[in-house]
Amino acid sequence: MMFRLKVAILAAGLVVFAGPAVSLAQRETVFFDDFSGPALDRTKWDVIVTGRTVNNEQQAYVDSPDTIGFVAGDADGATNGALVIRPRFRAGFMTPEGRAFDFISGRLESRGKVEFMYGTVAARIKLTAGSGLWPAFWVLGTGRWPATGEIDIMENVGEPDWTNAAIHGPGYSGNTPLYSRATFTPPADVTAWHVYSVDWSADAMVFKVDDREFYRATKPQIEKYGVWAFDNSKFLIVNLAIGGQYPQSVNKTSQPYVGLTQATVDLIKADKVRMLVDWVRVTR
Repeated sequence: MMFRLKVAILAAGLVVFAGPAVSLAQRETVFFDDFSGPALDRTKWDVIVTGRTVNNEQQAYVDSPDTIGFVAGDADGATNGALVIRPRFRAGFMTPEGRAFDFISGRLESRGKVEFMYGTVAARIKLTAGSGLWPAFWVLGTGRWPATGEIDIMENVGEPDWTNAAIHGPGYSGNTPLYSRATFTPPADVTAWHVYSVDWSADAMVFKVDDREFYRATKPQIEKYGVWAFDNSKFLIVNLAIGGQYPQSVNKTSQPYVGLTQATVDLIKADKVRMLVDWVRVTR
C-alpha cells in the first residue's frame, strides 16, 4: 500500500517521523548518523548527565571527551569514522546531586530531537568483552515508564558469545518474559562489528543480528501480558553502563562492585574498554 511519509518539524527543533510501515523496496532513510566527527552532532543527540541512576548501576554519566569521542576514517574497521564511548575509573567522582561513583561513562539520547514511530532501527556496533559491562542500543517512548514502551535492540553484559533483545511495557517490565538471546558461532563474538536491528511495525517486532532473525514478538503475543505500548513515537539511546542488577543476575558478582568483576575493573583502569558505533540508521 502506498503512503506519504509524514515529517513534522516543530518549532522546538523536534523531528518526528510517523506513518505505516512499507516494503523494503519502498524504504527511505529518515535518520542517519555515521559519527564522522570530529564533534557530536548535537542537533541529533544530547549527552545525558546523571541525575539519578537505576538498576544499581555503578557509573555516573558525564558529558566529557573523557568518555565520548571519535575514531577517524577507517580506524578499527569503521567506515568514515565511529563514535567511541569509554568508561573511566574515577574513584569518588561526585555528581551534581552529591552522589559518589567510582566510574564515569557516556549515554546519548535523541529525545526531543529525533523521534519516530515504526520502521527498521539499526546500528553497526563493536564491543569489548568484560563481565559486568552493560552496553545497549535501544528505543524508548517519552511518557512514563513502562507504559511508554521500551525496545531493547542490543544489550550485552560483557559475555563474548551473546547479546539479547527485550521488550518492556505495562505488565511485562523489569524481568520481562519477552526477550531472547542472539548467540554467536565461534570465532564470531561481540568484539567484532555486527549490525543489530529491529523491524518495528504496528503488529510485530522482528529482531536481527547481521540481518539474521533471532526473535519475533507479535502484538497478540505481547498482549498476553499487558497493553501493547508501541503505537507511539520513541527516541534512540546508545549507552555503556557499568555493573548493576542485570549483569549481576548473570555473573553473580557483588565484589568489588555489584555485577562487576575485578578483571573488568582492571580492563577499565587500563583504558581497554570501548563501545564503538559506526552508524545508526532508521528506515521506513
